[in-house]
Amino acid sequence: MMFTLTYGVQSENPLLHEWETPFQTPPFDEIKNEHFMPAFLKAMVMEKAEVEAIANAEDEPTFKNTIEALEKSGELLDRVGRVFSCLNGANTNDDLQKISKDVAPLRARHDDDIHLNERLFSRIRQIYRKKESLGLTPEQNTLLENYYLRFVRSGANLHDQDKETLRYINEELSQLYVKFRQNHLKQTNAIGLVIDKDEDLAGLPEDVVQAAAEMAKARGMDGKWVFTLQKPSFIPFLVHSEKRNLREIVFKAYIHRGNNNDECDNKKLISRIAALRVQRAHLLGYQTHADYVLERNMAKTPEKVYQFLNDLWTPALKRAKTEVADMQALIHKEGHGFKLQAWDWWYYAEKVKKAKYALDDAMLRPYFKMENVRKGAFDVAEKLYGIRFIQRYDIDVYHPDVEVFEVLEADGTHLGLFYSDYFPRDGKRSGAWSSSLRSQSNIDGDFITPLVFNVGNFAKPTADKPSLMSIDEVKTLFHELGHGLNSLFGHTTYSGSRWVPRDFVELPSQIMENWAMDPVVLKTYALHYETGEPIPQELIDKLETSKLFNQGFETVEYLAASFLDMDWHVLTDSDEQDAATFENESMDKIGLMPEIASRYQSTNFSHIFSSDGYSSGYYSYIWAAVLDADAFQAFKETDLFNKELAASFRKHVLSVGSNDMMAQYIKFRGCEPKIDALLKRRGLD
Repeated sequence: MMFTLTYGVQSENPLLHEWETPFQTPPFDEIKNEHFMPAFLKAMVMEKAEVEAIANAEDEPTFKNTIEALEKSGELLDRVGRVFSCLNGANTNDDLQKISKDVAPLRARHDDDIHLNERLFSRIRQIYRKKESLGLTPEQNTLLENYYLRFVRSGANLHDQDKETLRYINEELSQLYVKFRQNHLKQTNAIGLVIDKDEDLAGLPEDVVQAAAEMAKARGMDGKWVFTLQKPSFIPFLVHSEKRNLREIVFKAYIHRGNNNDECDNKKLISRIAALRVQRAHLLGYQTHADYVLERNMAKTPEKVYQFLNDLWTPALKRAKTEVADMQALIHKEGHGFKLQAWDWWYYAEKVKKAKYALDDAMLRPYFKMENVRKGAFDVAEKLYGIRFIQRYDIDVYHPDVEVFEVLEADGTHLGLFYSDYFPRDGKRSGAWSSSLRSQSNIDGDFITPLVFNVGNFAKPTADKPSLMSIDEVKTLFHELGHGLNSLFGHTTYSGSRWVPRDFVELPSQIMENWAMDPVVLKTYALHYETGEPIPQELIDKLETSKLFNQGFETVEYLAASFLDMDWHVLTDSDEQDAATFENESMDKIGLMPEIASRYQSTNFSHIFSSDGYSSGYYSYIWAAVLDADAFQAFKETDLFNKELAASFRKHVLSVGSNDMMAQYIKFRGCEPKIDALLKRRGLD
């Protein structure tokens, strides 16, 4: 136990004991950094012993003594890992990042020890080969198939020498992922711009100036104004600042995260990650990493993904070029001779929107107080599914910003807990996400309810104003609640049977965004933060009229990142690429216009380089957009809050998992989705 002296001893370690807390929630006030490594080490030893007992059993392998036993194993490691992941993502510090770095290779070895255990795989294979005669339920069959494929895809069929090579690859990747995440966090929390002259604040709204002043004070620069590379800080600057030279500085600082030839540079990291993924794919019998990943997705092949992206690219690029023309005309009208650049887009798009629709961000934000938006999202879920959200004040949280809600069924039955954590801080990674501290399961009639959390980086409250959200932030809050509902509504025996393809997993989240912007729903939660008055019909009408505005930009920047992801992962050569050259060639190949930057650049593309995560899967968002547009159309054709439809969506899509989620979708919708609704929604038809 080489880490004992460094990380402390196991006695009095709350991670190693049952939690006598409401709903057995993590006692965050008792959990200290030094508790994690001893808990990880103990938990891995325990799971290894459980797995060895299954693998070495003398009884004939059965679903119950092998597959179900595996599903029940590793409970402590799962619990410790989830708590650690939550804290390391949302409230990290130097100690947690060191633990993350130390534990990553240990867990990689531990996982390989399980997946490459020949005796264990032999038992799984025996059961799998006779599955048709076992009389398994559909859920049991899904779980069996998931375990069998997980082991095969983790190298269980490899020869010993190849298994050792795979171990080295997995261990190195685990360390590279940690390094990428830590670099990305530092770069995102970095200061993008410091202003010390009043005249450089020209055009910025009062609340943006105040937030920048408070940020400066927090960074020890009282009397100045600081803009970080977190979106709630730099996006308002790009939208409103009249100082073109400063917009360029902030924009370039953002897109160059991980690409500054310093200690946080990610170019060599991502090149190595991509090369190792090629090597791993070849070992496992696949031509490319994308072939490996997509085998279990709805898309199935890289060719189908590229075809899908290309079908959208041409109309999106055409629309984006008309948007450029509108902005360039405005630039000339103002008497300027410069050509629109990427750092001008937000500023002039906002001006065009105001000129065309008499609408801008400053008019809308006062109606989107975070607490009201969250309640609006809760209300939609309540009207659709009959559930209720009751705030709890007796549950430990990991940061004062976190709030907890008990979720109840219509009859008062406890469904689970929902944690919300919405404001940026230095210890939180960028973006927004949903995850769980505990998943739902019901093995042996022991019904375990889920503990779900949503994390975001929305506009922070200032000294005299609450958190006032942008339209994009509003959609994101609804989006993440959709993921949360997917977790809360789990109603299966085995949590492992709820696996769904990556390109389906965004459907539950993206469909919620439709209600966020529906005129009927807007009136219920878009209330002025000072007067409490609902958003006026005039503004709703303007939102409706302008809903196709900037869709070319949004679709092009997203698709560009999707192409970049795929290009990195259809490599067949394991030689390390020059990251900058590779990215330039990728964007040149699709003809990305210079006025738009890819939503992410390779060096800050955390979706695909901080873990296997969305690698070869960033296209999933727009793939699922076809599904969500089609699914929401069912409600639009009948009733926005059609309870029968909602019950069917919950039953067939949200509460179960399946290796054939298209079949599940058809059970809900009656037919496969068509792309028409998506094209119409984005003005690309």
